[in-house]
Amino acid sequence: MLLINQNKIEESIYYTASFIIKELKAENHQDFLNLYQKLKTGYKMSFATYILSLDWLYLIEVATIDSKGGVNLCS
Repeated sequence: MLLINQNKIEESIYYTASFIIKELKAENHQDFLNLYQKLKTGYKMSFATYILSLDWLYLIEVATIDSKGGVNLCS
């Protein structure tokens, strides 16, 4: 779900993407799967939600994934 639903805010891509940004601000260059493991453990995020959130962050030019699988915040 992309939009925020009052009943299930934790399933919103906007909401879950904020956790990715938070983790990347703490440590900018992180491995794709290691970042997911942190988010899965800390925020109970599913892999599908993780991918959708990263896609959205890429589309709005907030995050990129390099050729070696590193996730970075755009400057």
